[in-house]
Amino acid sequence: MNRLLSKSVLSTAHNTFCRLAAARYASGAGSKENLEKLVQNNKVVVFMKGTPDAPRCGFSNAVVQILNFHGVDNYDAHNVLADEDLRQGVKDFSNWPTIPQVYLNGEFIGGCDILLDMHKNGELIEELQKIGIRSQLLDHPDKQA
Repeated sequence: MNRLLSKSVLSTAHNTFCRLAAARYASGAGSKENLEKLVQNNKVVVFMKGTPDAPRCGFSNAVVQILNFHGVDNYDAHNVLADEDLRQGVKDFSNWPTIPQVYLNGEFIGGCDILLDMHKNGELIEELQKIGIRSQLLDHPDKQA
C-alpha cells in the first residue's frame, strides 16, 4: 500500500512539473506566441548576439553593418545572449539553427550569409522597398556592392 501511495505521489509531482514547465515555455520569451508578436512588431526584426551598439559576434556585427549601410536604423533587435529561452525558441520558431536571424515584415529572411548575398546582388534594396523602406543606396549608387 505504501508503495502505491509513493508511486502516486511521484506520478502527480512529475505531471505537475511537466505542466509547469510547459506553461513556462508556452508563455516565455521563446514561446511561439511571443515570437510571433516580436516579428510582427516592426518591419525589420533581428535576433542577434549582443545589441546593435555592441554586437557580441562577427555575424551579428555584419548584419548590423549591412542594415546601417542601407540606412535601416529603425529596427527591433533582440539579444539572445540575455535569454536562453529566447535563443532556443527563435531557432525552433524559424527552424534555422544559427543566430543572427533577420525578419522583414514578419517573414524570416535568413542569417548573415543570406542577408549579405541579398545585399551584394541588390535583392535587399528590393525587399526593403516592398515593406516601405527606401535604402539609402538608391541615393548613393556609387556605394552599391
